[in-house]
Amino acid sequence: MDIREEYLKYFESKNHERVASAPLVPEDATLLFNNAGMVPFKSIFTGEVPRPTNPRASSCQTCLRAGGKHNDLENVGHTARHHTFFEMLGNFSFGDYFKEEAIDYAWEFLTEVIKLPVDKLWVTVHESDDEAEKLWKKHVPADKILRLGDADNFWSMGDTGACGPCSEIFYDQGEEHFNGKEDYLGGEGDRFLEIWNLVFMQYDKSSDGSMTPLPKPSIDTGMGLERVVAIKEGKRSNYDSSLFMPIINKVQTLIGKEYKYATGASYRVIADHIRTALFLLAQGINFSNEGRGYVLRRILRRAVRHGYLLGFREAFMYKLVDSVVEIMGGEYDYLITKANVVKEQIQLEEARFFKTIESGIELFEEELKNTKDKVNVEDRESTLGYIFSGEVAFKLYDTFGFPLDLTEDMLKGKNLDLDSAKFEELMLEQRTRAKAAWKGSGDSQAHGDFKELLEKFAENTFVGYEFLAHSGEVLALLDAQFKHADILQVGESGWVLLDTTPFYAESGGQMGDSGELEGFAKVEDTRKFFGLNLSQITLSKTLKVGDVVEATVDISRTEIIKHHSATHLLHAILYDVLGEHISQAGSLVEDKRLRFDFSHPKALTHEELVEIETRVNRDVLRAIPAKTEVMCIEDAKKSGAKAQFGEKYGDEVRVVSFSDASVEFCGGVHVDNSANIGSFIITKESGVSAGVRRIEAVVGHAAYEHFCEQRVMIKRVEAEVKNLDIMAGISRLKSNIIELKTELKESLESVKVEITSNEVNGVAVVVEELPSGDIKEKIDELKNQNEKLCAMLFQVKGDKVLIAAGVKGADAKAGDWIKKIAPILGGGGGGRPDFAQAGGKDKTKLPDAKTQALAYITEVLS
Repeated sequence: MDIREEYLKYFESKNHERVASAPLVPEDATLLFNNAGMVPFKSIFTGEVPRPTNPRASSCQTCLRAGGKHNDLENVGHTARHHTFFEMLGNFSFGDYFKEEAIDYAWEFLTEVIKLPVDKLWVTVHESDDEAEKLWKKHVPADKILRLGDADNFWSMGDTGACGPCSEIFYDQGEEHFNGKEDYLGGEGDRFLEIWNLVFMQYDKSSDGSMTPLPKPSIDTGMGLERVVAIKEGKRSNYDSSLFMPIINKVQTLIGKEYKYATGASYRVIADHIRTALFLLAQGINFSNEGRGYVLRRILRRAVRHGYLLGFREAFMYKLVDSVVEIMGGEYDYLITKANVVKEQIQLEEARFFKTIESGIELFEEELKNTKDKVNVEDRESTLGYIFSGEVAFKLYDTFGFPLDLTEDMLKGKNLDLDSAKFEELMLEQRTRAKAAWKGSGDSQAHGDFKELLEKFAENTFVGYEFLAHSGEVLALLDAQFKHADILQVGESGWVLLDTTPFYAESGGQMGDSGELEGFAKVEDTRKFFGLNLSQITLSKTLKVGDVVEATVDISRTEIIKHHSATHLLHAILYDVLGEHISQAGSLVEDKRLRFDFSHPKALTHEELVEIETRVNRDVLRAIPAKTEVMCIEDAKKSGAKAQFGEKYGDEVRVVSFSDASVEFCGGVHVDNSANIGSFIITKESGVSAGVRRIEAVVGHAAYEHFCEQRVMIKRVEAEVKNLDIMAGISRLKSNIIELKTELKESLESVKVEITSNEVNGVAVVVEELPSGDIKEKIDELKNQNEKLCAMLFQVKGDKVLIAAGVKGADAKAGDWIKKIAPILGGGGGGRPDFAQAGGKDKTKLPDAKTQALAYITEVLS
């Protein structure tokens, strides 16, 4: 039985509109990810946008909980039902039906559609909700209905706003799962499993805590798909179900070890995390060191570390992608399309982490030993309460790429606490930067409440496709803090809502228009707020609501549209030249440049870049007329138009095409003919993150300016090489450099460096100044000459001193040695037990440093 489909079909039969799962990245700027089924409908529940025509909806929403308040990461793999990625089934009423229908629908679906045993179902209601209890008694015996307090059965959207009691449905998995006090209704045990929560939004909570009945109470429900599938399949754990076992079986095959539930936490972590990684990457989130990309990176690295525990020593996660696609690709077809490029991205990220994981684990084990050595563990059953170094945890993060929760996960079972305060102190700068990057997508909504404007005026009319100038009436004015104003004075800044506007609002990578309200204001920028197209203005004349103004778009629009159309041509040619795995991962269209990010596993070759640039220019020279059509979304897809995942498309879409060269969904503004683009010049190709590349280019007037800059540079080079034949001049300079290098090498080799050594307990000890040469290479040379060695070499470079230490076959650590000596020279450094480096600022202390270096190592070896 396909429970997902049965659920959606059932609620369609009850006049609910089936709504596709929204992307994991929400429009809500306060959230990192969509963490519940109701999130895409939040603005409807809060009244920020009007109710839809059909006030009933149902969905199967993909959700992710791996950060912030709702964070299940630490429990994943260690419990039967916690996940980072999961699917939430939900039915919603926006001021339409209420408690009776919600309860009847839930009971009918569970008992008649998917036929769960009636005697296994229990219900909880809020202790004050007599109405809900009475309605449930139509279906459930009174002794199977339990009243609970606010902690369990009262829901609120925040400190203020919509709230209300809720009713939870539990499935009794049997007395054999009773393991203690948590195995009761509302507990965290395995016997009574919560499967569905019905939220009755019936109050508006004010800041003083008082609650006023809502005029149109609503319904929000959520049922975990993974839990219901496991129940229907008779499995005690979500991970034993058909949603996870094919992945776990693949892990068993790859590692050649049998999975056992009692000891299989690592298998479960891997099975959960590959789903999360696949969905995030397929939806355009890429690995990075901040924001959502950092969450993705730490989830994958946590899985890789668990793979390391199982015995994997090379990339393996990417081999699990096909198993997930086979399970979920039928419902989410973009997984099939993106599978190959996602595999490449995961494999690259895994390979990078495997290069450092052994060194990181070595450092972890060394600090673990140091921590335990601080106490007499023989007199204790454990080291509980002793602290693992926050500095080492930070180094594991900063140097070896170990996220904090991975280190904490490694400490599980070791009975050690972590000095998290010190870690947080060291991480403050990175954490602040990461938080700044955790922004939602979609309409700008950082300020103000636009509900009133939207309800009063609806969306204003954009005429910028046809006109660069148009008259418009001022419907509303907002000050710089987005507060309503009837009038704005000379010199003030704010925002204007025109009934008709030619200004394009920033969207789809294209920057917002600038321009002027003739005689009144300069237009600095244009943005969209919940469908309202508002322009940011600076006043040169007093402006008031009701004024009629002439709005004129700045000439920079002409250059913006050239770059936008060139981006479409570039996208199509990348797909043709590099392969069908290419998909857009971000873009920026300005008047002086374009930037296009796309999925590709490696840097482009010179030949590929030349071909791409040549073919874009060929399409420009073909003088292809642009064609714009508005069509239903299904016809648009059949036409082959490229759509971007996560973009919001209605029933009708705008398709921009340049004949056979490019066909894309796009709401932006374009040239009338490809010939208007002018020259197309690629200025840079670079990597953004694992599996994502970036091309930057210029067209139109910006291309002409680029050409002028290059011409000036060539003239300067001609002057420097003193030759109009630049290549001949450069060849002459290269020959001179080779000759000088040869002379320098011969000169250095003629200087004989005397290295003397002492012997301490059978170990050769060298503490010397090296006047020339590479001190690291000299350390390696000394290691090759001695079975047991402790060497520290110094080299003066200007006012600074370089230090290198090496240890071979001796009971000493180069890192400790160099940490002891570097401060004498006013510096610092460190490294591995066998090799370490440092720098010093005070060369006058070199004699003292050499003396103390010899004394220290002699004491260590004695």
